[in-house]
Formats: sequence, structure tokens, C-alpha cells
Amino acid sequence: MRAAPTILHLDMDAFYASAEQAAKPSLRGKPVIVGGLGPRGVVATASYEARRFGVHSAMPTAQARRLCPNGAYVIPRFTLYRAVSDQVMALLRELSPLVEPLSLDEAFVDLEAGGTAWDSASARAVGERLRADIRAVTGLSGSVGLAGSKMLAKVASEEAKPDGLLLIEPGTERALLAPMSVRTLPGVGPATGEHLRRAGIGTVGELAEAGEDELVRMLGRSHGVALYRMALGLDDRAVVAERDAKSVSVEDTFDVDIHDRIRIRFEVQRLADRCVQRLRASGHSGRTIVLKVRRYDFSTLTRSETLRGPTDDPAVVREAAARLLEGVDTTGGVRLLGVGVSGLADYTQEDLFAQSLATEPDGAPEAPGGAEEPAVPAPPGVEPEAPPERHWAAGSDVRHALYGPGWVQGSGVGRVTVRFEQPWSPPGRVRTFRVDDPELEPSDPLPLRERADPGPVTDLTQDLTQGPEPRKS
Repeated sequence: MRAAPTILHLDMDAFYASAEQAAKPSLRGKPVIVGGLGPRGVVATASYEARRFGVHSAMPTAQARRLCPNGAYVIPRFTLYRAVSDQVMALLRELSPLVEPLSLDEAFVDLEAGGTAWDSASARAVGERLRADIRAVTGLSGSVGLAGSKMLAKVASEEAKPDGLLLIEPGTERALLAPMSVRTLPGVGPATGEHLRRAGIGTVGELAEAGEDELVRMLGRSHGVALYRMALGLDDRAVVAERDAKSVSVEDTFDVDIHDRIRIRFEVQRLADRCVQRLRASGHSGRTIVLKVRRYDFSTLTRSETLRGPTDDPAVVREAAARLLEGVDTTGGVRLLGVGVSGLADYTQEDLFAQSLATEPDGAPEAPGGAEEPAVPAPPGVEPEAPPERHWAAGSDVRHALYGPGWVQGSGVGRVTVRFEQPWSPPGRVRTFRVDDPELEPSDPLPLRERADPGPVTDLTQDLTQGPEPRKS
């Protein structure tokens, strides 16, 4: 614990949804839900307007549509989110060399290491300036927490949402934490929270009153001691600038269970190529190839094969994944497939002879993933996966030869509806085209700021802070 609140935690407000509202003027102030749009899609995040209807992250998209039928449902655009994240992280690195990113929209900063703050007044000034700079550069809002420890800084940013700043003065930690739910503390999930509730412990203050010995008896030494320290506001973890990736992986959930073995093999090959694409983009190679299979009954199997040396060769990864698949029973159908690479290194073993020198498959932990999909030729005897007409996903970027840039509002029965607008324009006009219109093409996302005008656009949060806010993120 520090004597001054010089650890900063930044959490962007409803990041994906807010970025979509910034990019699409017609969606500002309206419920926006970002996630998978198929029958098995899941909400990645929802704007604050959508949260008033009860929509939240990790909810099935079908349930979200029932709660908020008039919301705008769009696919995630990670190219845009990464570009905005890079801008935000660059602002954080101007404050200190010690920046610990937790995700695209969240990070810790050690202000003391950067010499930018040394007491409460200077820390608050840095936090307010950061929020203003983020809005000026991206048009988005972020919430800032400042405290003498990482845990408390994160708690503070959660309490500050949306679009706020909270500084926890050293010495006030226990009083602030005492009335909060035990679920506020890191490591207290639904199961632990319920276990504590049955024991009559619902708040952090009650957790501290229970005492270390009682918590060790209830939860085990490691978890009990850790929770007791957190209940007292104690956390000595340092901000760590570099967090090495442990694995790279991609996976797909299918709208309809796949039964055909040839199709399953083809999907595994396609995923292997996507995984290698991500692996190379990260500047790594890897030794262990991991296959993940979720079957029709929701049972999930993982199999792995460790090579003699690291590789980023797509042929080697494809062949290893294919061998792993041979040992998996897919009778009854497959809901999800994934391919990953772990044991990462920053060099490549050129001569692996992986096909003959690999070890026996064994179990491996699961790892989530996702990446853009390259074109992969179908194996002999399998029809190409591309449908007879082009598919336009809601929210995706397009460009028309005559009307310029826009985004897909929806498609069906051979037609696609596009709204033509730009982040810095007024809400645009909607037009409908044939799905195979030769003048309509996929496009890259536009930046959120017009490059010739760095000034602020419409205030995106003017409606975000009104009314009840049932869920924070």
C-alpha cells in the first residue's frame, strides 16, 4: 500500500458499443448491442441505453433481442477497437513507463514511476487531464480510479462509472469498502459469493469482521488469507509493464451442429490457418498445438501435441491439428471448434520434422480466441463454404462507388440495406441494393476523428449519464 493515490486504473465506458456510436452518428443516444448475431450469438457489450432494458455482456443475443427488440445489433469490429485502444494506450504511456494493459479498454498506470503524481492533488489533476485527452483524441469517455493499490484503484473506477473519476484517500479504504458487496473483491465469483452468503457474510465489512482464521477454515489458506487482506484494503501488487502472451488461439461456434466428418476436418484446417495468421502477427512461434472441440451435449474436449521446436508454419500446424482431431469422437455433432498454439517463443525452429517428432497428444487448457478469416481452399470432395450470394453482416463497413462509405444495417432476401454516414457527419441516408451489386464492396473502418479536424465531435455521453445505470462495465 502506498501513502499516496498514485496508481491509476482506466476503464473505458461500454467500449465496443461506445466506439460503434462514435463511428455511426445515427446510433448515438440509442441502444446498441455488440456481439454475435446468429442463433447462438452472445452479447460482447451493450451501450448504457441498452442496459436500461436489462441487456448485459455474456447474455445470449436471442435473450437480448427479447428484452430490447428495437436495439441496434451489430457485429464486433476489432480492427476499429484495436486502433482506438492504441490511441488510448499511447496517452497512458505519456504518463508513465509502467503501464499494465489488462484488455483493449482497461489498464493500470503507475504515476509515481512516471514522476507525474506524488500526492492526492497531483494525482487527481493527472486523472482529469487524462479523461479530457481521451475524449479529445477518440471522442469516447473513460472512468478513472486512483488509489494506493491496484485493487482499490479498480474498485474506484467501477464506482466512478460512467464517465467519472474517484480518488480513494489513503486511510479511508476500510470505511469505503465496508458496505460494499463481497462480489466487489477480485476472486469472489458467484460460487464463492454464495458460499459466503450462506455463512452470513454479504459485505466486505462482514468479511473483515469474520477474521482470517474463519476465512481460512471456510475457503482454504490461500484464498482465505488473500480475501482477508483485500477486505482490509491491503494489496501490494506492483504495476507490471509487460504481460507476455502465453498462447494464441482462434475458435468458431456454429449456428447448427456440424456432423459431417469431412466438413469438420475442413473447419479445423481453416482454423489452423487463422491461428497461424494471428501467431505471425504477434511476432511469435509456438511448440504446442491445441485442439478444442465442444460437442453437441456441451461437453468440451481439448487435445494437445508438443513439437520438438517452435514453429509458425501453417502446414505443420494444420497437420498437427488434423492428427489431434483423429483422436476425438465427433459422433452426434460439434458445436464449436478451436485451434491454438502455446509454448510461445520469438524465434522459429526451421527444421521440425513435426509430423514424425511430435509427442503423444495430451490434455491442455482451453484458450479463447478470434481473428479475421483468410480464404482457405476446400479439401477434395467438399463444396466451398461461400454461399451463392455475398453475406453482409449488420454493422460491417462498406463502400459504394457512387455514395461512398457506409455500414450495413441489415440484409436478407437478396437485398442489403446500407446507411451512408461517417463519424464526423450528420446521420446519413439509408439505401437498399442487391447483395451482389458490383459497386458495393467491403471496406476498412474509418477513424473516429476526421484527420483534418482533431477537434471534438458530438458529445457521445450526453445521454449516457441520464437515468438508472443497472450494470457497470
